[in-house]
Amino acid sequence: MGAQSFDAAYHSAASLLGYETAGPFPYKEFVLGFMLLVFSWEEYLRFRHYRNLCSKERPKALREHVTDEEFQKAQAYGRDKAAFGFVETLVDHIQSALMLIYDFLPWLWGVSGQVMSATTGFASEYEITQSIIFFALYSVISTILSLPASLYSTFVIEERHGFNKQTLKLFFSDMAKGYLLGGAIGMPVLAGFLKIIKISGENFYFYIWLFMIAFQLVMVSIYPTFIQPLFNTVEPLAEGELRTMIEALASRLHFPLTKLYVIDGSKRSGHSNAYFYGFFKNKRIVLFDTLMEHSDNDEICAVLAHELGHWACNHTLKMLAFGQVQLFAVFYLFSQFINNVDMYTSFGFMNSTPTFIGFLLFQYLYSPVESVISFATNMISRRYEFQADGFARDLGYAGSLASGLIKLQLKNLGTMNPDWLHSMYHRSHPELVERLDAINQPLGGAKSKAE
Repeated sequence: MGAQSFDAAYHSAASLLGYETAGPFPYKEFVLGFMLLVFSWEEYLRFRHYRNLCSKERPKALREHVTDEEFQKAQAYGRDKAAFGFVETLVDHIQSALMLIYDFLPWLWGVSGQVMSATTGFASEYEITQSIIFFALYSVISTILSLPASLYSTFVIEERHGFNKQTLKLFFSDMAKGYLLGGAIGMPVLAGFLKIIKISGENFYFYIWLFMIAFQLVMVSIYPTFIQPLFNTVEPLAEGELRTMIEALASRLHFPLTKLYVIDGSKRSGHSNAYFYGFFKNKRIVLFDTLMEHSDNDEICAVLAHELGHWACNHTLKMLAFGQVQLFAVFYLFSQFINNVDMYTSFGFMNSTPTFIGFLLFQYLYSPVESVISFATNMISRRYEFQADGFARDLGYAGSLASGLIKLQLKNLGTMNPDWLHSMYHRSHPELVERLDAINQPLGGAKSKAE
């Protein structure tokens, strides 16, 4: 729906309800109202979740696998995170609402113009330069506002429960590296994004979409080699039984494994994981050192069999395709609003309609759709997780996968008594109890892949 038809629909609906609408659609009020609605809904879900985290009784499905002490530790960690979440989301909501109510974006855009004029002598017609300065200032302000929450989460909650391995020096070092990378990558990409819109006319959405696909492919290609080593040490997995077992599993599934690595995840956190990446016939598997510390070889292979199940079932490609369709839709819809003067005016931009600002404002308007799509994506992801578990089970890893998942849950102090509604809305993965139940049900899907 274009901006004009959007406004027309608003006036028609108001007329049907008996209201007079002399002015344009109240874009800012709509965004503020939806923000309040989402905040209230998510706080209600967090309350339900917190209530479950106060339970002292282990779920029946976990009683034979999890001791009462282990259960209470997980509950305490979950309560701490949920309690902090109440405060963090309230502060975030108040900050975001005040920024919109008091026209923070127009003010910062004006400051960006003043900085540009003072440092370069450029006037307002240099919109791309001003947009880059705005982006930099906005990023700095956002980081400063979120810094207390990040520090508390890392050095109080994660520290209290034994997960934090960072020092303050490493924390701020990572932040500095992130900013340098963000500037080196984000600013040229933003300039390219805006330039393409300026020169490609009404159909800019198609060219922007192609540009972003190319950018994603480049980032996926360079991240493991040039970016990740700035933060973590990645080394080849040593020769031995585990390496032989993983290579045999990959060969059995015809997975084109070219490299097998271990990453020092323990440098920053006690949480553990494993993943694979790469294009076509050049796949690489990465194991967290924390995973290797608490899992035996069969359990590690079972976790990898689950990850390879995503590859065998084409889940990664399907989600990638879904993401690209969604991205195209975002850019197309933005093209219908980019010249909507009423939208800019509603948010306090009285004399200018800068493209980058327009995209930010459109993101606010698009948020209801994004919420629905996010929920649908979680539903699809949960289904794929069940399928990947079934794939690993059908390969003969049922027992090892179950014990590996339990150890991962215990190691990460994951939620063991989840609220179903909170989980369904927020979580892209099924809960442990659901996964253990499903592992015992035949799905049949690995046999043809494994043969």
